[in-house]
Amino acid sequence: MAWWALIWGLVSGASLLLGAAAGWWLKLPRVAVAGIMAFGAGVLICALAFELVAESFETGGLLITALGLICGALLYFFANRIVAKRSRTPGSDSGNSLAVGALIDGIPESVALGVGLVAGGAVNPAMLVAIFISNIPEALASTAAQKQSGKKAGGIFLLWGSVTVVAGVASWAGFALLSLTDPGWTAFAIALAAGGILTMVADTMIPEAWAVEHDFTGLIATAGFLTAFAVHTIA
Repeated sequence: MAWWALIWGLVSGASLLLGAAAGWWLKLPRVAVAGIMAFGAGVLICALAFELVAESFETGGLLITALGLICGALLYFFANRIVAKRSRTPGSDSGNSLAVGALIDGIPESVALGVGLVAGGAVNPAMLVAIFISNIPEALASTAAQKQSGKKAGGIFLLWGSVTVVAGVASWAGFALLSLTDPGWTAFAIALAAGGILTMVADTMIPEAWAVEHDFTGLIATAGFLTAFAVHTIA
């Protein structure tokens, strides 16, 4: 089962490579990238509400769920502030900063997949879809910025390949470590991942989508939410 956690983590992270490929070879308008990001935000919100938070509450109760959410939100908040500060430093590479941001997002997302295997015995399809979709615009935007700065394709794809491997290892670690602990820690870890992802959606994905496509951001996010809810219902 631990190997399945690694495989599913790599599958979810593979969308980073797809996004990087799109950013390198395609010239997508900013409005298209914003639409993808808004859709991914809606998918993630649904997965959080119906999968992660619900699972954490059923496993560990309200107190553990609340503590995990708060800790996850704070972890992402401070990590994101460090990345944002670095991106404002003269001479810094904004594409690399976006890549670091994707890594910060990807670790809790991948851990959530591995933890889901511990809690439910199978990969969470709604969460897998949500992560896969939300990864694409981050990698796409970062690759486009790095390409404009003159970076070579080899270095860019090596970067995203490394992030994909980290995602797989994070999923494996989430399963391997939490399968040896009591349900309370599992519930806390699920909520921790949920708090980090929710803060990322609110601080990054929705504002960036709205800045480009503010007229339709809410509608597109709703479509993403309904898509994830349909997957959740069918699964």
